[in-house]
Amino acid sequence: MLILSQTTRADARKNRDLLLAAAREAVAEHGTDASLRDIARRASVGIGTLYRHFPTREALLEALLNANFDVLHARADSLLASPDPGDALMTWLGELAAGAATYQGLPESIMNALADEESGLHASCAQMRSAGGRLLERAQQAGSIRSDVTLSEVIALTLGLAWAAERSEASDLAARLLSTAMYGLAARDH
Repeated sequence: MLILSQTTRADARKNRDLLLAAAREAVAEHGTDASLRDIARRASVGIGTLYRHFPTREALLEALLNANFDVLHARADSLLASPDPGDALMTWLGELAAGAATYQGLPESIMNALADEESGLHASCAQMRSAGGRLLERAQQAGSIRSDVTLSEVIALTLGLAWAAERSEASDLAARLLSTAMYGLAARDH
């Protein structure tokens, strides 16, 4: 019985890995609304196996994106030591926009997950958002960024820029738009 249990766990890990690889491929091709049946087919497993591992589309997206969100969280922590808080925030927001543009539909999925505490993706998005909040607060305290701007507004702006960039032919559009947005966010002496 012990051998069967170890084999079953190994098969389950293998199926999960196959599903994640297939999901990366399908989501890269078709965006976050990629067919779950197609993902299961690509992984050579049944749709029931997909749902056993990932009961919702959000759970599958969370598994795909966890590594990206972990990197953004760690990056925010490392940028807290940057001598220029405004530049640190812009760097992090640029990385957020680039990461959000990885898959078609991802900016909208992140915004929806941040607004929906029941979403399987909410916790990962909220941790990433919290990390960015520390950078924004530091930039505001240093007088680099307007004090009347909220984190929700900055995140929405950045994800909106990523959404616009994913629909453009220009490869540098997100960076150009973010630079323009940062100019508008900059604190000004009156």
